[in-house]
Amino acid sequence: MKDVNFSKLDFDSMTAIAKDDPVEFERLRRSCIDEFIENTPPERRQRLRRLQWRIDQERRNCSPLSACLKISKMMWDQLLGEDGLLGQQARLLLDGKPPNTTPAKVLNFPGSERRS
Repeated sequence: MKDVNFSKLDFDSMTAIAKDDPVEFERLRRSCIDEFIENTPPERRQRLRRLQWRIDQERRNCSPLSACLKISKMMWDQLLGEDGLLGQQARLLLDGKPPNTTPAKVLNFPGSERRS
């Protein structure tokens, strides 16, 4: 396996690799994804691996355009869907009391008098 500095790979260089050497592009793509997942907090890795598995299944079972559309729909569902991020946020804001409803006691510390 070649040692690659992933931070220096940009869209144009990856496009050129994909065109000239699809096998190498796939190896680089997989390496970038694996490195990203390994550099996330341990409690998030399993969920990311599962998500990547779903994405890989869509890519294998469809044409590139169809896979792109299905993966895009997955993303939008996670944001806007019934159990998506925005729905969860709205429920937190509308359904319950704010997290901290108990008034705080303000303490006066010596020397903290307001100066005009």
